[in-house]
Amino acid sequence: MATLEKIRSKAGLLVLVVGLALFAFIIGDFLNSGSTYFRQTQERVAKVDGEVIKIQDYQGRIDEMTEMYKMQSGQSSLPEEYMNQIRQSVFDAMVQEVVLDEATDKLGMGVSPEELFDMVQGENISPMIQQMQMFVNPQTGAFDKSALLNFLKTIDDDNIASYPADQQAQLIQARNFWLFWEKNIKRQRLEQKYTTLLSKAVSANVLDAKEAFDNAAENSDIVYAMQSYASIPDSTIEVSKSEIEKLYNQRKELYKQKEGKVIKYIAVDIRPSQEDYDKASADIESLKEEFKTSEKVADIVNENSEVPYMDAFFTENAFDPEMKQFATTSEVGAVYGPVFDNDKYRMFKLVDKKMAPDSVKVSHIMLANSGDEARTTVLADSLMNVLKNGGNFEELAKQFSADQAAENGGELGWFTEITALRGVNEDFKNAVFSAPVNEVVKVKSLYGTHLVKVTEKTANVNKYKVADIDMTVSPSSKTYSNIYNELNQFISKNTDLAKLDEAAKEAGYNLISGVTVTGDNQTLGSIKNSRPVIRWAFQNDKGKISEIFECDDKFVIAGVEGTLKEGYRSVASLTPALKAEIAAQKKGEKIAADLKAKNLTSVEAYADVMGSKVDSVKFINFGTRRIAGIGVEPKLNAMVSVAEVGQVSEPVAGNNGVYVFKVYDRNKEAKEYNEAEEIKTLDASNAYRFGFQAIQSLVNKADVEDNRIRFF
Repeated sequence: MATLEKIRSKAGLLVLVVGLALFAFIIGDFLNSGSTYFRQTQERVAKVDGEVIKIQDYQGRIDEMTEMYKMQSGQSSLPEEYMNQIRQSVFDAMVQEVVLDEATDKLGMGVSPEELFDMVQGENISPMIQQMQMFVNPQTGAFDKSALLNFLKTIDDDNIASYPADQQAQLIQARNFWLFWEKNIKRQRLEQKYTTLLSKAVSANVLDAKEAFDNAAENSDIVYAMQSYASIPDSTIEVSKSEIEKLYNQRKELYKQKEGKVIKYIAVDIRPSQEDYDKASADIESLKEEFKTSEKVADIVNENSEVPYMDAFFTENAFDPEMKQFATTSEVGAVYGPVFDNDKYRMFKLVDKKMAPDSVKVSHIMLANSGDEARTTVLADSLMNVLKNGGNFEELAKQFSADQAAENGGELGWFTEITALRGVNEDFKNAVFSAPVNEVVKVKSLYGTHLVKVTEKTANVNKYKVADIDMTVSPSSKTYSNIYNELNQFISKNTDLAKLDEAAKEAGYNLISGVTVTGDNQTLGSIKNSRPVIRWAFQNDKGKISEIFECDDKFVIAGVEGTLKEGYRSVASLTPALKAEIAAQKKGEKIAADLKAKNLTSVEAYADVMGSKVDSVKFINFGTRRIAGIGVEPKLNAMVSVAEVGQVSEPVAGNNGVYVFKVYDRNKEAKEYNEAEEIKTLDASNAYRFGFQAIQSLVNKADVEDNRIRFF
């Protein structure tokens, strides 16, 4: 009992202790979960209707698409502007996928494995696959399903590890290529199902069909006169604040804006100095004598020119005008230049010329590198013996050749010297342009051993081998430093954004103010690689001036003038445009009323009063989007369509001025009305519009949080 009494006496203290312990437990758990939440927030590149897109997933998709671009273009790296396009394309695709999945899940719509199989290797191959050049038969120009199935069989090999290292890499790359397109085909199919469903809900009826036919079938030819709104001074037209606010409120939904920054910036060209031009001129002049006399022309070009030496003959059609003039009028050994044009010094030498075929048609049997060179050599020699004794080249190619050309009897098509050199190697080029027609020769390349046969040659033409030294004048490190240091000194002396305009003017810099950028802008105006400037602006507040950014061939500094909050643009920011529109409308009403009061009876009389001239235009109908010589004037389209022939119209207030016209001729097409065809055409047009607009409509309605500016 005594013990219980003691506990009771200390009950308040116990409650406090237990409470503190529980609080510590709860807050500790909260802090741990908070740390996780913070980390997840930091990784979030976007959130679409509550679904998070993590930076890892976004970057993975960017890397995937980048590899596809590299494979298709043959480039090992992509310019920054390409990367910007890829990032935007991937982001748009990921947002669209989220909203489309939401919409199709509600409908129970999807793409089954059986449906996907049918699209990639069944009876209904996707057009995306059929258009891939790798699956097109070069002889017929048509899709070749057997080439597709052979490709799928090759990349589905479970024993990739048994192949040589270079072939393993190629197979893995090919497999990734296929998986990328398979995902895109599935996504496209789902989108097509959804948009088709929507388009079927809106079907043209017989009234739509007849109206569309009549509008397109009847064309009017007119004479007209126009008085521009510019003929009335703006100062004579009063526009009230209430009128501006009324128009703003009517259109408010059109004025939504994303969060943005208003900045001013200076962009300075990184250009060569006169000293740089003089040095480049001296450098190329110093090569002229050696260029004339040396036998090692290729070495001189490759050591000094930005364009490597091409040991190949070209026809004159392959040259630019200056090189063509030189090659076709000079003797072998002649040198032309140096000449300067567009920041580049050039010097040519005619190395050789001859009469020879421009192109040859080639077939081959390719024996792939298997790692056993002796075995490959024995097989090649054996096949050569069979061919010398009358063996059928096409049949042997189908049996032994290791590339896709095997299906066509080894036919590769036509080669010029440069395509043979770039596509295979110099030995291949020399072999196919020196071998007699139908004689088989053996050539080695990185791809394997080729048994090559030239089946046709074009007629002999003049061909030229030209050595070309190209030297673009670039800013030296000294010039670069001078430009940078001068701009850096300017920044250090001018840290007040409000006074930057005057300071820039005094220093001779061109400062551009009032530029609005949003988080999804990839460049600042037309300045390449300027995304870092935009990122900086979003990380800083009003009044801040940046450090110097190097953006391709420019140095850029920027200052933050203000921030635009996400929401609606203010009335004040839109007042000039709204005021001008209302003023134009009032001018139109005034001009039209004044003209109407004159009761004139001819277009010529109206033209005199307007101070304009009579003009004419043909083939106007209700559906004409842009009238030749006039522009977009839907009111004029409508009035012309219902006007009586030969009757002078009343004044029509359009977008740009007031028009008076007369229809002097009206023509109907001889085409007969076909109701079914018209409905079919309208339905196809509706389906196209739905396909274009439906997914974007879902995106517009979605709650999209875009955080890319944190990362890129």
